[in-house]
Amino acid sequence: MGTEETPGGDHRSKELPAEVHGPPPTEPVRPAEDAAPEQDEQHQDPDGQAPLSGRQRLAEGLWPPRVTRPQLIVALLLFVLGLGLAIQVRSNNDSSALRGARQEDLVRILDELDDRTQRLEGEKQRLEDQRTGLENSSDQAEEARKQTVEKERQLGILAGTVAAQGPGITLTIDDKKGSVEADMLLDAIQELRAAGAEAIQINDVRVVANTYLSDTDSGGVRVDGRKVGKPYRFKVIGKPQDLEPALNIPGGVVQTLEKEQATVTVTRAEKIVVDALRAAKRPDYARSSSQ
Repeated sequence: MGTEETPGGDHRSKELPAEVHGPPPTEPVRPAEDAAPEQDEQHQDPDGQAPLSGRQRLAEGLWPPRVTRPQLIVALLLFVLGLGLAIQVRSNNDSSALRGARQEDLVRILDELDDRTQRLEGEKQRLEDQRTGLENSSDQAEEARKQTVEKERQLGILAGTVAAQGPGITLTIDDKKGSVEADMLLDAIQELRAAGAEAIQINDVRVVANTYLSDTDSGGVRVDGRKVGKPYRFKVIGKPQDLEPALNIPGGVVQTLEKEQATVTVTRAEKIVVDALRAAKRPDYARSSSQ
């Protein structure tokens, strides 16, 4: 600090200005090559592996794709929305094409639609008629088949080729004296047939239209060449109320057999089974007149 004399003899002190401090010296800027190692050291993996670049980290984030359920739902909704928009746009294009058509074209289109509708209605009616015809034909064929089966069953019963069952009677003739002959049994068969017998069986032999009876030398009876033993048991299918009285009429079968000292028993039954069968034989000369 110094002093300065002023006029008049005053001595005033003159202070020096305060020391002005300049900016601190700055460190020299290092080039980018020197700064990169520090950044690499900051992004270096803890395991000490080489750092990944930004492109590599982006690729790892995109692949493999990680699709969640909400993303799938959103994708499905977007697909449905796009499909609906496409259909709407197509329908709008079709309708706009009709709106832009001329009146003559519209009339022609309507006529073609009417013609097509009539053709389709005609085809529908034809198919319905065809279906009805097939159903009727099928029903008729089924009915004819049923009638054929029933007729075959009836003819089989008469021919003795199928078994039969139904109400009827059982006629038992016990010939202990051996006086019953073949013509007496034949009279019994004829009387039963006249009374409405539909199926007859003598012991184990089925009686049919061409059945014949004959006497044997030993005092027995043969039916269609087969000897039947005693007692003679008739199993007859028919109406019992008609069959039994036909045998018991005065001077009829029962009285004739009793005169020969044979024991005759007639029993009604609700179910008689005739199960003796005859083999179907083709006639030698007779043929159907419808052929």
